Amino acid sequence: MSSGAANGNDSKKFKGDIRSPGIPSRVIHVRKLPNDINEAEVISLGLPFGKVTNLLMLKGKNQAFLEMNTEESAQTMVSYYSSVTPVIRNHPIYMQYSNHKELKTDNSPNQVRAQAALQAVNAVQTGSMPLSTVDGAGMGSQSPVLRVIVENLFYPVTLDVLHQIFSKFGTVLKIITFTKNNQFQALVQYSDGMTAQHSKLSLDGQNIYNACCTLRVSFSKLTSLNVKYNNEKSRDYTRPDLPTGDSQPSLNAQTMAAAALSAPGIISASPYAGAHGFPQTFTIQQAAGLSLQGMPAGAFASLGVPGAAAAAAAAAAGRLSLSGYNAGGNSVMLVSNLNPEVSPFCLLSLFLVGVYGDVMRVKILFNKKENALVQMSDGTQAQLAMSHLNGQKLYGKALRVTLSKHTTVQLPREGHEDQGLTKDYSNSPLHRFKKPGSKNYSNIFPPSSTLHLSNIPPSVTEDHLRGLFLTSGAVVKAFKFFQKDRKMALIQLGSVDEAIESLIKFHNHDLGENHHLRVSFSKSTI
Repeated sequence: MSSGAANGNDSKKFKGDIRSPGIPSRVIHVRKLPNDINEAEVISLGLPFGKVTNLLMLKGKNQAFLEMNTEESAQTMVSYYSSVTPVIRNHPIYMQYSNHKELKTDNSPNQVRAQAALQAVNAVQTGSMPLSTVDGAGMGSQSPVLRVIVENLFYPVTLDVLHQIFSKFGTVLKIITFTKNNQFQALVQYSDGMTAQHSKLSLDGQNIYNACCTLRVSFSKLTSLNVKYNNEKSRDYTRPDLPTGDSQPSLNAQTMAAAALSAPGIISASPYAGAHGFPQTFTIQQAAGLSLQGMPAGAFASLGVPGAAAAAAAAAAGRLSLSGYNAGGNSVMLVSNLNPEVSPFCLLSLFLVGVYGDVMRVKILFNKKENALVQMSDGTQAQLAMSHLNGQKLYGKALRVTLSKHTTVQLPREGHEDQGLTKDYSNSPLHRFKKPGSKNYSNIFPPSSTLHLSNIPPSVTEDHLRGLFLTSGAVVKAFKFFQKDRKMALIQLGSVDEAIESLIKFHNHDLGENHHLRVSFSKSTI
């Protein structure tokens, strides 16, 4: 180990890397792997970026070490996955550079399996084993590019939403979005045809959100996409150095026509061409004769991608207004079916705490106190709040949230009292999204029983926080501080309803030492 090589003999006692993860190395430390991970799936993480030359599996620790053929390919891989968290079997995977410069493996059964998987990959990469014999169904001949049409477009669907969804099935290299025949469409390029095939079979006909935004997925005749700009309409994830091209559209009419007609205009001379392009690769599932793991039953619950709306929110952070979905759209929602036994402003606290956007004004309807108008800071935030909260139970009644025919909530004129039914929150201290591109946009998740707590002062203990949430009548099932940052914690309550009521009650709660607790829904469980 002192020589800078990780040795397979030490796998039982190996503690993993304890180091600063910033020094580049050919060896990449992969963490938080699912228990039933196989060698093929780990190797597939590295294939789009270059040749994988060695693998050390530490299954007991849910870790692995992956050695790439060059430091440059390792850097590309770590850089890519630092912005796009890879997911295997619904587990987010984390990686960093290892402090080992190379891997040395032994003849233990674990390492023999790893070497066999690597040999299968090398056989296909060098051409000594034809793809058709490896993938079992000749899927390697399918185009790696999918054409996607989103029908019944009720909520905004952005490039980031599509990336979140399609990345469930493999590494997405490039995406181009455009509108044709009044339909929102996209071209999505994977690293290989088999991944595209599996993605198409799984996603075609699925809804992104409940009962709307239906995906129609087919194969494109294109074999590669030529992306010139990285912006809200197109993205080449292999070329982070591309300009944004804000001064001109990323897809002009001629290019769109070429895409629609499958003309050769946007086909590279060879797939993955260019100095920064990935080599023509395939997923390890082909090499090992394995089928890709499908998403589990029920995972779609509106595609079951809790991050899909989060990705939409990320796109909303100042970028969405540049796309076909104007952030300046209707920002006023009609919220109905409020519980008449509870103060309407108390009920609307779920909106006021700003989980899904900043509330500007609220008006309780004079003759229908169980109805209210809620104005968000822009149309995108209204869409987010509506998609997450429509149908959500609050104090025993299911909220109904729709866009209002009103485009603004009028404040009462001076001298005209309205019994306090209209309130202005434009200067509320609870606003979370004042800054364009706020990181809060990437942390928007559907209501869940697990809450994310932050801004916790050092003197506040687990017992203190557990006790605080018990005072609201909630059942505290689990609690844990973040290992690397005790200013943050997760708390799991007995139900989603309890979590909602606790979030309303304790967001911005004064913990002392000039610290106010920040509470939001979490995608994680404890």
